[in-house]
Amino acid sequence: MPLSPPAPRTARHQRRVHYQGFERDDGLWDIEGELHDSKTYDAPSFREAGLRRAGEPIHHMWLRVTVNRQLVVQAIDVAMDTHPLKDCPQAQPALQSMVGCSMARGWRQAIQKNLGGVASCTHLRELLFNLATAAFQSVPAVFAAANADEPPRHLGQCTGWDFNGNGVKEYFPQFYRRGPDGLTVPVGPPPATDDARPALQS
Repeated sequence: MPLSPPAPRTARHQRRVHYQGFERDDGLWDIEGELHDSKTYDAPSFREAGLRRAGEPIHHMWLRVTVNRQLVVQAIDVAMDTHPLKDCPQAQPALQSMVGCSMARGWRQAIQKNLGGVASCTHLRELLFNLATAAFQSVPAVFAAANADEPPRHLGQCTGWDFNGNGVKEYFPQFYRRGPDGLTVPVGPPPATDDARPALQS
């Protein structure tokens, strides 16, 4: 279903982000991301004298992150086909500090720690942030729980997979109205505390 009709407007900027996941023959997984930015009008170019024509990329960058089944980074490859400033490629080596980090635990914190500020590139960081989501969708094993008594990790993480919702009730009934700790998830407002109870009439 499309969005509602917009107000009168003029397109000025276009960003395309594309992710793919590949299962490798050696048992590892390649998760690739591509980012492409362009304007809809001619504009001055910082990197080269003259104009950058409408539709020509300002940023065109690629990442390939190789992970194992536990989503621990094994290798990173990066390419910056187009970048606005001469020194932008100096941001690439810092990405190797992400090898050994886990997409399943503390991914955004690891990106900020290793690549934050001037250590790397804003656009490569943006690609990395959501690369983890593509990895979760690509590697089936990451949704599985450690044992059959534990709910899959995606339960309780969004409206559709609410432990009290129809999705869990239909597809994971054993965890319906249950939490990750195995306890019943309360339904409705929490019980009143002693301070919230109305005073007894004498």
